[in-house]
Amino acid sequence: FREQPIFSTRAHVFQIDPNTKKNWVPTSKHAVTVSYFYDSTRNVYRIISLDGSKAIINSTITPNMTFTKTSQKFGQWADSRANTVYGLGFSSEHHLSKFAEKFQEFKEAARLAKEKSQEKMELTSTPSQESAGGDIQSPLTPESINGTDDERTTPEVTQNSEPRAEPTQNALPFTHSSTISKHWEAELATLKGNNAKLTAALLESTANVKQWKQQLAAYQEEAERLHKRVS
Repeated sequence: FREQPIFSTRAHVFQIDPNTKKNWVPTSKHAVTVSYFYDSTRNVYRIISLDGSKAIINSTITPNMTFTKTSQKFGQWADSRANTVYGLGFSSEHHLSKFAEKFQEFKEAARLAKEKSQEKMELTSTPSQESAGGDIQSPLTPESINGTDDERTTPEVTQNSEPRAEPTQNALPFTHSSTISKHWEAELATLKGNNAKLTAALLESTANVKQWKQQLAAYQEEAERLHKRVS
């Protein structure tokens, strides 16, 4: 019960096709509840949606995420940790705007929470180093590099904390530094790939809107023709 919903709405849920990286695949047959949750213990914001007992969205909001409106009733965001792009179709432009507003609000709150956490880590690590009796202890651990299973974050967070660890970086073994460098290279490649996926998804959404408009115009023309025949 540490995690509580703070905002809920209803929408049709989609995910980008993992094979083509272009088409949208519906993950709910009808509109479902999509909620923002706040975990007060870990100071984390998440977007969660259930279709029955199945979680079709479980996305932790991070400062580097962006929610993009691609039409009047459709919006999307990329989740690098889930390696997918989520899409939401709303019943009105008002519901879309409200969801986007909350996304920006909680994204900013997540950024402030991480900055506060980093400052706290800096303050607590400094006394422990001074009282170590001359032994230099590196604050970089596997947990601080990759995060724990519950608190693993995006590369942006760890990169921000690197300058704070500079005084003791010289004490790190060369092999450890090489491992960190390879880790960031892999993370950078992943972010580039996700950016390409998001761009492709935006282009696909634009094409879909044009196709829907053409179909609507054809339906309207057919309806007028049938109406004249009936008259």
